[in-house]
Amino acid sequence: MQEKIKALAKKYAPDFIEVRHHLHAHPELSYQEFETSKFIQGKLKEVGIPFEIKATTGVVGLIKGKNPEKRIIALRADMDALPIKEENDIPYKSKNDGVMHACGHDVHTTCLLGAAKILFELKDEWEGTVKLIFQPGEEKNPGGASLMIKDGVLENPKPQAILALHVNTILEVGELSFRSGKVMASADEIYITVKGKGGHAASPHLIIDPILISSHLIIALQQLISRNNNPFNPSVLSISSFNGGNTTNVIPNEVKMMGTFRAMDETWRFKAHDLIRKLTTNLVHSMGGEVDLHIDVGYPCVMNNEKVTAAAMSKAAEYMGAEKISETELRMGAEDFGYYAQQIPACFYRLGTMNKAKGITAGVHTPVFNIDENAIEIGMGMMAWLGSNVE
Repeated sequence: MQEKIKALAKKYAPDFIEVRHHLHAHPELSYQEFETSKFIQGKLKEVGIPFEIKATTGVVGLIKGKNPEKRIIALRADMDALPIKEENDIPYKSKNDGVMHACGHDVHTTCLLGAAKILFELKDEWEGTVKLIFQPGEEKNPGGASLMIKDGVLENPKPQAILALHVNTILEVGELSFRSGKVMASADEIYITVKGKGGHAASPHLIIDPILISSHLIIALQQLISRNNNPFNPSVLSISSFNGGNTTNVIPNEVKMMGTFRAMDETWRFKAHDLIRKLTTNLVHSMGGEVDLHIDVGYPCVMNNEKVTAAAMSKAAEYMGAEKISETELRMGAEDFGYYAQQIPACFYRLGTMNKAKGITAGVHTPVFNIDENAIEIGMGMMAWLGSNVE
């Protein structure tokens, strides 16, 4: 089975590199993936894989092998792009100005389509059922995964486990990485408006200075995290936007701030929300101001199931060789795959796409992101192998 998958991955890789080029050239933003969805549907129809639509643009296919009830495994790929203007000089550069597949979702979708073709061609040689999940809106709250789950993607049939890959731009092509337990952080957005009483900057005794209040608040929020969180439990609060005033001698009436809060522990995450609300309200009021605070609760932590991850790592080592498998580093970045991991056993792993020798080293979410496309053959073959083997 393994040799057949490898042979088919090699055979079809050029075709799916072209698929990736099409997707890369026609990126669509979160929840607007209408043409991408149609393209995926067309590719599944070509192979003969039945599918249904979920959450408007999501596509869910089903491949039944022998004894289809024996095991049901889901494979997931996201398909939305980012609001970034591409700067790569390549034939398949984005045709949608200001929109780019800068996070590799074109790669993820391509690998899953390739795996689907392989699995369907070999369906008489493996047992169980594979559910193919092509998901919209990973890059934007509330997260396409949450919408797909609400629309029943994990039912009829219910998978026993779910797996997904993600490009890794600091891992050489030909390598994979896995990690059990905590993998990625939760992500919540914080919006704060501090209201004071503006006036002449030379008469501070006649005003309530929202800039001064906000400055104290930023420092206090940093201390809140460092003094209340276990230092062995990763967590980050960053205020990334501070807007108030527009000249040298006028204190404004208000200051608007935005930031992000990240955590690796769901209990601490929501305790921190309460502490942030209490501290913000009390500090601002103590300095004579008023405040509006909104915490937009985003994606949960990504927690990899130990049993499923161990099985996936073992199978990956069989396929690639143990020397090609490493441990994924902890990241404070976020992924809405965490919603699936809250529902069923999950494994989120990384596909190496870097090639230093070719100068392919740019990170995700940059206007010059790209991959060594040898990763396509590896990614589609690995998804097919894991989908047909992991219990």
